[in-house]
Amino acid sequence: MPTPSMEDYIEQIYLLIENKGYARVSDIAEALSVHPSSVTKMVQKLDKNNFLVYEKYRGLVLTNEGKKMGKRLVMRHLLLEQFLEMIGVDDENVYKDVEGIEHHLSWDAIDRIGDLVTYFEENPEVLSDFKRFSTNHKYSRG
Repeated sequence: MPTPSMEDYIEQIYLLIENKGYARVSDIAEALSVHPSSVTKMVQKLDKNNFLVYEKYRGLVLTNEGKKMGKRLVMRHLLLEQFLEMIGVDDENVYKDVEGIEHHLSWDAIDRIGDLVTYFEENPEVLSDFKRFSTNHKYSRG
């Protein structure tokens, strides 16, 4: 299993390849706000763990396992964003909150959140009831 840091890199590499067709060390460093030397070290570790193939000065390619993991990580991120927006988390907190919790939830918990999002989508009246309830009962704010 990849570490949370490895997951961040795999997710970002996957997104770069999906959006640009490639992912260079400099692109990854910029996207993650880290030094290129840190990216090189992590890319080598990801290569050793068979998530990607890295050839110095030539670039990198995700393996099938890396693509599968990257897609799953992107979907997890989007699902958590959707869930937090759906339950009324303020927009300015959504991204930061997702970044804070995504590595700390089991895939079982992610699946259950996915079930809840689907349930809310299929039963909008339940979501409306929840939002009304939430407006009247601010748990952490007394």
